[in-house]
Parts: sequence; structure tokens; C-alpha cells
Amino acid sequence: MKFSRTLIAISTLVTVNSYAQQGTAVSGVATTAKQNWSQGMAASVMGWWNDTLAKKPAHWSYDMGVVLKGMEALWKATGDATYFKYIQKSMDAWVNEDGTVRGYDPHEFNIDNVNDGKLLLTLYRATEKVKYKKAADLLRSQLQNHPRTKEGSFWHKKVYPWQVWLDGLYMGQPFYAEYAMLFGEDTAFNDITRQFAAIERHTRDPKTGLLYHGWDESKEQKWANKQTGNSPHFWGRALGWYGMALVDALDYFPTNHPGRDTLVGILNRFTKAVINVQDAKTGLWYDIVDMPTTPKNYLEASASSMLVYTIAKGIRKGYLPATYWANAKKGYEGIVKTFVDKNDKGEVQLKGTVKVSGLGGNPYRDGSFEYYMGEPVIVNDWKGIGAYLLAGAEMENMPAEMPGKGKTVTVDYYFNHEDKKELNGFQYPTHYTWNEMSNNGFSLLGDIFSSYGAKLSTLEAAPTAANLAKTDVYIICDPDGLKDNKNPNYVNEEHVKAITAWVQKGGVLILMANDSANCDLVHFNKLANAFGITFSNRGRNFVQGSQYETGVVSIAAGNEVFKQTKKVYLKEISILETKTPAKPLVKADNDIVMATAKLGKGTVFAVGDPWLYNEYTDGRKIPAEYENAKAAYELAKWVLQQGVKK
Repeated sequence: MKFSRTLIAISTLVTVNSYAQQGTAVSGVATTAKQNWSQGMAASVMGWWNDTLAKKPAHWSYDMGVVLKGMEALWKATGDATYFKYIQKSMDAWVNEDGTVRGYDPHEFNIDNVNDGKLLLTLYRATEKVKYKKAADLLRSQLQNHPRTKEGSFWHKKVYPWQVWLDGLYMGQPFYAEYAMLFGEDTAFNDITRQFAAIERHTRDPKTGLLYHGWDESKEQKWANKQTGNSPHFWGRALGWYGMALVDALDYFPTNHPGRDTLVGILNRFTKAVINVQDAKTGLWYDIVDMPTTPKNYLEASASSMLVYTIAKGIRKGYLPATYWANAKKGYEGIVKTFVDKNDKGEVQLKGTVKVSGLGGNPYRDGSFEYYMGEPVIVNDWKGIGAYLLAGAEMENMPAEMPGKGKTVTVDYYFNHEDKKELNGFQYPTHYTWNEMSNNGFSLLGDIFSSYGAKLSTLEAAPTAANLAKTDVYIICDPDGLKDNKNPNYVNEEHVKAITAWVQKGGVLILMANDSANCDLVHFNKLANAFGITFSNRGRNFVQGSQYETGVVSIAAGNEVFKQTKKVYLKEISILETKTPAKPLVKADNDIVMATAKLGKGTVFAVGDPWLYNEYTDGRKIPAEYENAKAAYELAKWVLQQGVKK
């Protein structure tokens, strides 16, 4: 994908077009009104490395993966597939069709080389192409044989024996956790938990709570304290790597795994410590975080970006208290004010990132304050850019409001329970599930609910008063018929009674059907009818091939849910019929496409199409003129504002 200089200049000047903002003030920007600096930075990156990041490095490079994770975060926040396409093109330059990876040797046992595997898993989950799975398997094989400390932590590199650096937790553990989640390696979560806990136990300073940059189990390195094995200082970017590792690995931990609570506890201790050394004036962090007044020390961009990302994501995910939001906001404002500007070509750039800081090696790095201060500080360092894009995705491109805090959104996997899909050794629940990133999944919708602070859940059992009491929003999409499932679970009167009572108490129900040929409308209507809604056998928007205009639905101004969305895409819709207490919400011509109903303290939203699954929202298929991602943000916000907190 090639971006002209003119396009870059336009992109960096564009006003905020993030779907998440929905008319609210940008949550972290204190500069030019409504300018989206992170999207401008991404446009600049795609201009500088306009075919692929692979043109820049001579080897498989972890910092390429940091930039691409930033692009992924922007893709998920905006539904703009430009970012996804850039990721795919960049990785395709390295990954061969047989799954081998150019420039990668697993026998180097360099933990940095695992970092790019995160993008392999993203591409595999979204496209289901075999080569990405094979390449991810190759990186997983490195971890199976990677040398470890005596208590089981991965060495940083084979050439750095017995050493664990905070950096390495980010490089290896989130990939390890996602792979384990996808391919059923349940015991891996015990290993991941132990490694996070071990490095905290060894490197945490009891006085400040901060973690030292590295630890040498052998205590043989000249930089290592002979009693503790720790390096001498608290380096900002090392802390940033560790914080990001925690919040990213937690994405994949099973809800009931005890290690989840362990990691959340570590994250809370970690965040308290780093906030204590946040610069009060700028909101930023120094390169050596606890020595702000020492001559030559300086405020550093990558560490500040990583820590803002850690705090903001930790709050959205419910791991950290919301009181820390002020710290994230001030930190991001400081980043934009201090480090982000435009060069003489109008391209957004990031200043103030230390190029590298390590321990040992040749020439030898002794971990002294003087060593850290001697490393060059540069403009547009990949690690800094990637960290900044991650922070910007959180602070500029996700909602400033979090009406989902303390609420749970549950997707049904009882009425819609198609057999697990098998794909190259990967077996997973398919159709409208949170984890599925391919076209049929609800992963982007889940990300949107999460961006408002909500927790996600799946209900595999029949709905009852007891299990519904644990959720605030319940989504039932496209219930199975015999065409989908040899033994479908049909909606019956007992289910209707339980769900109706739950709605009356304040629950919010989302009903998403399909056309009559693809959905069990007969039984589904037993539930819908309880709220004055009928999914009819009449259909519309039967799109042929790429004739997307057949699927257009225009939304009139003044809609109570979709206040900014004007044009969306739906196909093969079951036209709705309504009676009290239901009322039409969106019509196409004279046909009701969406409806709402109030019952007691609760609310119902109904649409005659699965609609907000990935194919419709992630930008990879339908044209950008259709604002389905924007509609998903508006619907999620409205839904989370309904009902009552339990």
C-alpha cells in the first residue's frame, strides 16, 4: 500500500474520525482541537515504509512487531482495514507459503524473536490461512525448547545465560498465552503465571515497589548485585515492557484460572509504584524513573507511552481502579505536548525515544546510570512509535466514557451452538462468538463493548434466573435449526419465562435473527413475541455478490440510538413486525429493520440480521462508506446505558 506525500499531509491534518468518540471530547489530547495524532502517526509510518516494514530491517525484528501491534490496536478501535492490510502485507514479506519465516532461526533462542508471533496469530485468526498457523507453530517450538533458569523462567537470550530482563516478558508471554488459549494448552497458564510472579519476586524493590531492569540468577554478571542478582537501576522502558506484558497476557487467561488473580495483583502493585514516580508537571516518566533531578536524566517517550497504555487498558479491562484514569490522561497529554509534532513535510513524528538500552554484551553494558545516559535518543524509533500507537489507540480512538464499568455482556452459545470448527488443528466454537476473529465472529463487537469498560462472558447453558442474574446484557444471535445443528436447542416457554423476568428486573436483551432460510424463527419468535416483536418470513436486502448497494439501510436524523450513523449495510434481513410495547427504530422503505421495546426496568433491541459480526464491522470486506463499525459503537453505548446496575 503506497501513500503519497500529499495523502500523508492530509491524513495528519484530518479531524478525529474515530468511531469510538461519538461526539465526545478526545480523552487525552490537549493540543489542536480534534486532531487525531495517532492516526496521523500511523499514516506517516505507512508513507515512510510504504510497501512493508520488511524493507527496513535486515532480520526478523521484534520492534517491527511493536509497530504492527499498534496498527492492530488502531484497526480494532476504528474498523479501518487499512491498518489490517498493512499488517498483512508487512508480515507476508517474511512468511513463506510453507510457514517458514525468512531471517528467523529458532535455535538462536532469542526471546525477542517471538514477539512478531502475535501478528501471526492475529492474521491466522482473521484469515484462517494455514501458513500463519505453521509460522506460529515454529515460534511456539522455540518456547518448547528455550533455555530456562533453574526455577523455570525463559532466559532473555542464549547468549545471555541465566538472565531474565523485564523486556522479555513482553516479547514472549502474551504470544505464549494467546497460543495456549487458541490451541487448548491449559497447563501453559500455570507456567506463564510462574514466570510473571518469579521476576516480580526477584526484581521488586521493597521500598519503592519498582522492578529492576534485569536479574541474573547466577549473579556472575558484572552488572548484577552479588546478593540479589539485580541490575542497578529502574529503567523506564523495561517497566513499560513489563506493564504491557501483563495487560496483554491477561486478555487470554481463562476467567477461572487462579493465575488471573495473581497477574491482576501484580499489575496493581506495579501500577501503584510507577504512578508514584510519574512526573507531576508533565505526566511523563524519566528514563531512569526514580532519579528525576539527577543531571542528564530526561523524560522518555517510549516508556511514557507504554505506561499510559498499561494504565488505560488496565482500567478498561477492570483490572485497575478508575481513579488511575487521571494519570493516564495526564500522561497522554504530556506525550502529545512534549514528543509529538510534524516535520517540515507535514508528517507526524515522535521524538524522545532512547534507541536501545541493554545489559552485558560486547561492548559491555554495565547498567550504570552513566551507561543509560550515554545511549542515543532519536526521532521515530520503531519501539517508540509502536508504543505511541498503542497509547493513542487507547486514549484518542476509544471512548472517553465507560458506561460499561461493572457490567457484563454475555453472548449466547446455547441456542446458537454450531459444532466446533476444525481448522489445521485449531478447534473452536464458531459463529457469533467473542474469540472468533474470522468473518463469522463477534470479536470486534466484543472489543467495542470492552472499550466501554464492560466485561465479556459466554453462556453455554440454557438461560435461567440464576445464570442470567450474573449478566447485564444478553445477546442471542441466529438460533440453530436442523440445518445448523443435528440436535438444536430450541427456545421454549421455560426460557421465555426466565428471560422475560430478567428483562423486567433491568436486563438488556439483544435479539439478532437472520432470514427465514437461515434461522429458526418459529421458536425464536416465542421469545421475541413476549416483547411485541415478530421476525417475519418476509425478507429483503438479498445482496448478490458484491452488489453492496442492495444492502444499504439509511438511518434518518434524530434516531434515539444511532445519533451520528447515517448509512449501514445489512443483507438477507428478516423484516420485523411490532406491537406494544415494541416500536420501530430503523426502517428501510416501509419495512421495519430494527426495533426496541421497554418492559419493566429492562430494554430489548431487535434486528432481523446478525449484522454486527466481523464481516460487517472490521472493514476487510464491505466498502468503507457503510458505517457499521460506527453503528456498533453507538449501539453498544446505548445498550450499556439502559437497564439498571445489579
